[in-house]
Parts: sequence; C-alpha cells; structure tokens
Amino acid sequence: MSGHPFGIDFGGSGIKGAPVDLGPGDFAADRVRIDTPQPSTPAAVAAVFADLLGRFPDSDAPVGVTVPAVVQHGVVRSAANIDASWVDTDADAIFTEATGRDVHVVNDADAAGLAEARYGAARGRAGLVIVTTLGTGIGSAIIVDGVLVPNSELGHLEVDGHDAESRAANSAREREDLTWAEWAERLTVYYAAVEALFSPDLFVVGGGVSKHAAEFLPLVDVRTPLVPATLRNRAGIVGAALYAAEAAGA
Repeated sequence: MSGHPFGIDFGGSGIKGAPVDLGPGDFAADRVRIDTPQPSTPAAVAAVFADLLGRFPDSDAPVGVTVPAVVQHGVVRSAANIDASWVDTDADAIFTEATGRDVHVVNDADAAGLAEARYGAARGRAGLVIVTTLGTGIGSAIIVDGVLVPNSELGHLEVDGHDAESRAANSAREREDLTWAEWAERLTVYYAAVEALFSPDLFVVGGGVSKHAAEFLPLVDVRTPLVPATLRNRAGIVGAALYAAEAAGA
C-alpha cells in the first residue's frame, strides 16, 4: 500500500477531499472541491468520488468519507440533509466498488471528533471528551480515552420540550437573530443537560461559528471546561482519513 490515506468530506453543497499526512494531521496536498450532485443519490456521489480520487493517482491507501448521517458498520441509517435513497445503503461497499479503493464511511461529527482528539483541542486529554459541532444542527462525538463511541446524535436530545438543535444550533441563532448573550443562555441549557447525563471531562465546541468562540463560550455557564475546536474546516477530511487508516489497519 502506497500513498497517504485520503479523506473526503461529503456535504449537502460540496464534496471536498485531500490526502492526509497522519503524522501532523494535515493535508498532504491541496484540497479539491466538487459541487455535490443533485439529486445526491449514492450512485451519483460515488461517481464524484471516483473523479476526485482520479486526480490523485499515485495512491492505493484507504479512503475515509464523512456522511451527515448515522452510520453503522458502513451502512447509512438516516438521511437528514442528503437524498432519502441513502437510508439502509451499504455505502462502504458501493464506494469501494466505484472507486477501486478501500473505503470506510463515518458520521461527519464523529470524524471531526476523532481529528480534534488526535490532533486538536482534545489532544492528549484522557477521560471523556464530548465534541460538538454547532451549525445547521448540532453534531456530536463522544471520545473515551481516545476511542470513539459512534453515532451519539446528542443534538437530538429533548431539552425543555424541544429537540435541542432546533433551539441551540447556530442556525437558530441566525434564524432568530439572537445576540451572542441570548444564544449563550440557550447553549447553557443544552450543555448543562449533556453534562448532567455524561459528566464529561471536556467539551470541544466546533462548527464554523467556533471562530467567534470568544464572543459566546465565556458566557456558557457549566461546570465542564469548554474549549473551541482548532482544526476548523480541516477536521472532517483529517478525521475521515484517520478513521479509514485505523479501520483498514494501516
């Protein structure tokens, strides 16, 4: 096996990928982005993956793919922001056949969590770390002593009679034009609920809004330390490549 493992971040509007050097946890070449096909069926997306990987011909290393969905052993079990035809699709098998590479699919928040635990804000932290991504929804990853507990979906906890992400995601802040302080009150309610259930040692807060962490994180009143994610938009690709390499035993 030659070359660096490859990470692909599959989202609703774009498919981004790059080879990843797992030493420093960074791209080994420039990232490539291709628009997500519409409709984004598994077959259409597989064709884009084949095109993307064809631009990096000098590798047969494993490929990791993030999917905004619950993933059980390579099979996609939900489809919140992707085509409904993904449900119960063996994505590992479809993508492996389409690309001729060893492909492993992982939930997008779980990939970000793995990257932050290995290379980012939670590097070297023992115990229970919960990584959350605040965006259109709330993604989550549970990491215990560096080991991923997959598909936690903590954005869908019921808090005060609401699906948590409908009130506390960054999309809710934008939709309702909340101030940072108003949003921090909602985040306090959310993180306090997660804290009561899990008693984590650390919260890592990611998503694009994390670049404004100084505006709202100090206002979130919970016992557990909260720190902003550090890999930002590299986390999905890096975490996917790491997941694939470990799944393949590379």
